[in-house]
Amino acid sequence: MSEPVMRRTQAGRSVGSSHTPEFRVHSPLTKALSLCSVLSMLMLASAPMHVQAETVKTEVQSVVSAKAQHSLLLDIVSVGKRLVAVGDRGHILFSDDDGGSWTQASVPSKQMLTAVFFLDDSHGWAVGHDAQILASSDGGATWVKQFEDLEREAPLLDIWFKDRNNGFAVGAYGALLTTTDGGTTWEDVSERMDNEDAYHLNAIVEVKDSGLFIVGEQGVMFRSPDWGQSWETLESPYEGSLFGALGTGEPGAVLAYGLRGHLFRSADFGSTWERISLKTANNGELEFGLANGAIFKDGSIVIVGHGGSVLRSIDKGRSFSVLNRPDRLSLAGLAMDNSGRMILVGQGGVHVSAPTDASLGQQ
Repeated sequence: MSEPVMRRTQAGRSVGSSHTPEFRVHSPLTKALSLCSVLSMLMLASAPMHVQAETVKTEVQSVVSAKAQHSLLLDIVSVGKRLVAVGDRGHILFSDDDGGSWTQASVPSKQMLTAVFFLDDSHGWAVGHDAQILASSDGGATWVKQFEDLEREAPLLDIWFKDRNNGFAVGAYGALLTTTDGGTTWEDVSERMDNEDAYHLNAIVEVKDSGLFIVGEQGVMFRSPDWGQSWETLESPYEGSLFGALGTGEPGAVLAYGLRGHLFRSADFGSTWERISLKTANNGELEFGLANGAIFKDGSIVIVGHGGSVLRSIDKGRSFSVLNRPDRLSLAGLAMDNSGRMILVGQGGVHVSAPTDASLGQQ
């Protein structure tokens, strides 16, 4: 079920203001809803730094751990027949047997990695703290560091590529970086957005036949019909933070989701929105935050979040069923293996469950 939502202009947006953000406590898990208390909160600098657009040469290897698949993981993608997951301490893991076993990749970083994106079966990028951007050309088995900005003291939270040359990364304090050479160089183009309050940008996604879409802190929304060359600030249906967005596969259709179970759907590239009602098993309203989503091969859409929340839609995101894993471990990402099972990641590492299993498994 859905309900109409009154649209509003963004709060606190004084045009021409010289305001810079006050010190804000920014969790390492902005994208993943502050997943668990095992991580200390990080205090970011009071104003965004300017990027040093150059290739990074320093090499610090990720922490090798036999228990890496059970450590905090923040994102996962399907890369051909391989699964690739990223998370704490520079961990990047890959599995070639549908999540049965995991190999730790060679990674030149010890920083928390927040998101991963693959353009094809070989070429992928990951982002994380210290504004790091890593790249792989062998399906995620080995990685090189393309970029970092230690002085920024803030994470990048998502990344997207149009082709092997052109891509964007977004992150804390309104960071918007772009490359036109596959990541050899990166340029800070944050000024393309009307984001003078430097709200954190949590996710960037492609919307079919429409362009790029970004969501973030305090409900900010931006869209770009010219694939990142210019950005329009949208009226948001929600004043709280949005942690993710997902194109549904239909032209112009996009979902946006965030704090306290807030989930919205637009059929016109963000011009208007409807809130999706999310009812739990006891007919209450879902109040857990939502972190990440994916479209599976059968056309279903699944969104995961805090408290083990798993939402599933079979009607292109117009309505969702709601389940919660019995362990209530918070979830940050998901993918589907070759046999149709969901591979979930988050607190406690990797979890495997059947998409229609009411208990959502405990593996």
